[in-house]
Amino acid sequence: MDDAKPLRRGGDLQRSLTLLRVFLLASALICAGAGIVLGSILSRSLKSEALNAEETALARYVDGVVHPLLVRNGHVHIAWKQDGRLASSVLRQRDIATVKVWRRDGILAWTNTRARSSSDRLVPNRDRHLIDHRFSLDDELGEAIHENRAVAALVGTGAEGEDAFESNNLGYKQLFEVYAPIDDGKGRPIGAYEIYANPEALRRLIGSRRTMLWLAVGGVFLTLWAALALLVRGASRTLRRQNEKLRRRTLRLAESNRLLEEGALEAVESLNATVDAKDPYTAGHSQRVQRIAVALGEELGLEQEQLDVLRFAGLFHDIGKIGVPDAILTKPDRLTELEFEIVKRHPEDGARIVGRLHRLHAAVPAVLHHHERWDGRGYPLGLRGDGIPLEAAIVGLADAVDAMTTDRPYSCARTLAHATEEVVRNRGTQFAPAVVDAYVRLVERVPELFGSDPMADELVPA
Repeated sequence: MDDAKPLRRGGDLQRSLTLLRVFLLASALICAGAGIVLGSILSRSLKSEALNAEETALARYVDGVVHPLLVRNGHVHIAWKQDGRLASSVLRQRDIATVKVWRRDGILAWTNTRARSSSDRLVPNRDRHLIDHRFSLDDELGEAIHENRAVAALVGTGAEGEDAFESNNLGYKQLFEVYAPIDDGKGRPIGAYEIYANPEALRRLIGSRRTMLWLAVGGVFLTLWAALALLVRGASRTLRRQNEKLRRRTLRLAESNRLLEEGALEAVESLNATVDAKDPYTAGHSQRVQRIAVALGEELGLEQEQLDVLRFAGLFHDIGKIGVPDAILTKPDRLTELEFEIVKRHPEDGARIVGRLHRLHAAVPAVLHHHERWDGRGYPLGLRGDGIPLEAAIVGLADAVDAMTTDRPYSCARTLAHATEEVVRNRGTQFAPAVVDAYVRLVERVPELFGSDPMADELVPA
């Protein structure tokens, strides 16, 4: 099995784990963002609800105290003898700082104020000179009377006009202002209350509830993210376990495949030995071609992968002859045209046999084309020049040299010198020039490689 596959699977696992981590980080950011957004919305809603509740409570309290004493027959009426009683009743609620009662026509009917001090004592009505004076009904006061609905807001240092006057003169940094209509009992407004209250208790209430709200929202989203983290952790562990199982299975398959390949290779080697055994004249031919081809490849400076191709192609280049009848292989006479056509099929048959083994795939072109010629007159495809794979050209020359230097049914062995002369003569026609040059250098330097006594042959220079 290809060694790159486990590496790819390991890379896939790492990518999957990285995606899970990215998902976990993204989910944390999403949960945090969603929590902030939801918390902000709920916080604003909480503040609004608290202000509305405070507005309603203040309006009801003041109306409950003032309405029975000031409203007579559908009109706001002030009895001065009730002024002190009214003030003490209204300002009994310690959060209330100022209360003003307005008639529908904009006349200030009554007012009273609590001074900001250590004792929160009642002070004389500082706005008495304004009572019974008419003012324009604009802004919130007019809205409360004309639309018959309460209006509330927090006012402070940034306020203007009367709101600023009330806030600054009473010594408060901020006041809660409420305008509430006075009902005549039949749903018609006959005036309005203007109430200023100290919002400190309200702020504390809102603050405590807001803290609880943020803790609750944070807890919910933290719990959700923790659940996602546990799911991601479980998925990560599952991926690792599955990857480990797959790795072990891959190793077992790889070992089985290796054993199958070795068994198949042994079978091919046995088949190749059978080919050699069919013709006693060619015994050892494949091993010699292998030796010469590898030496030529080393002389040409080929890479290790190419040398491995030469090693297999040199050994199995003639394995396709298993399909050639013995009578043709051992025929001492010249082959007929039909017989030669049968022999010419052996490169293709050999390529099919070799191609069945994954380990030998790279050697298929060299086996298929080792009988091609540089001038294009070879077989099976008639390739020429650089169109012939280099390994095939090397195996072809090694095959030809061994054929010339060993006894065959149709010819006697030539000397190495004569064989070399023939090779050089066919340089650029039958054989690749670069391979011929490498061959001549080997003959001059290590003639024993070709099974010849260097002293017995007269070497032919390139």
